[in-house]
Amino acid sequence: MQVIFGIHAVEEALAARGRGFEYVGVAPGRGDKRIQHIVELCRAAGVAVRTVPRDQLTRLAKTASHQGVVAVTAEKQYGSVDDLLEHRRGQHAFIVVIDGVEDPHNLGAIIRTAEGAGADGIIIPERRAVGVTATVVKASAGASEYLPIAKVTNISRTIEDLKARNIWTVGLDERGDKRYDQIDYKIDCAVVLGAEGHGLHEQIRKKCDFLVSIPMAGKVPSLNVSVAGAIVMYEVARQRRG
Repeated sequence: MQVIFGIHAVEEALAARGRGFEYVGVAPGRGDKRIQHIVELCRAAGVAVRTVPRDQLTRLAKTASHQGVVAVTAEKQYGSVDDLLEHRRGQHAFIVVIDGVEDPHNLGAIIRTAEGAGADGIIIPERRAVGVTATVVKASAGASEYLPIAKVTNISRTIEDLKARNIWTVGLDERGDKRYDQIDYKIDCAVVLGAEGHGLHEQIRKKCDFLVSIPMAGKVPSLNVSVAGAIVMYEVARQRRG
C-alpha cells in the first residue's frame, strides 16, 4: 500500500481514478468546502472515509504537512515505454527521460511541468533514483496521477530503443554545444534530464543526438534540474503551438 497526503494530491488521485483506495482519513473538525469535495469524490468512487486523529495522520504521512487529509491507496502502477508512445497527446511524440533524480520534490516538480507542457509521459530508472512516492505525488500537485510514467531497468538502453523508433534525443547539459532554443522541436523527441549535482552520466551524454545548454548570465553555472527542465519543456510547447 502507499500513502498520499495533502488536499490537492488526494483530490486529484480520486478524480483520476487510476489506483485503488483502501480509505481516506480526515482529521476531526475539518468540514470546509474542499474537505466536503473530497468526501463527495469518495462517495462517488465507493471509497471509505474515516475520521482519524491528526497525530495518527502525521504518522501515516511521515510529515505534519498533510493538511488533515491522508489516503491509503494501492501502489502507483507504472506503464511501459510502449504505453507512452501509443498515447501521444500531439502530432509528435514528446517524452521526458530522467537520468537518476533522487530528490522527490524535484521529481514532483518535473512531473507537474511535463503534464502542463503536454508531454506524453516520463521515463525513470528503477535504481539509484526516486520513484513516485507520497512526497512526489504532493509535489506534483496530483499531476503524477494523470501523466503516464514508465520505470525501466536501464536508461542507456532505453535511449537506444527510442532512437531506433526514430525519436530524437535531446540531452540537457551545461557543456552542450547548442542553446536549448536552437533546436527545432517539431519532431518526435525525448528531452533527457540528468541527476542533481552531476547532471547526465557520461554514457547517456554520448548517446544523445543533441546536447543543449541554458545560457547563464550570473556566476552560478547551472540551474536546479526541475527549473532547467521546465525551461526546455516549455520551449518544446512554445514551438509546437507556433
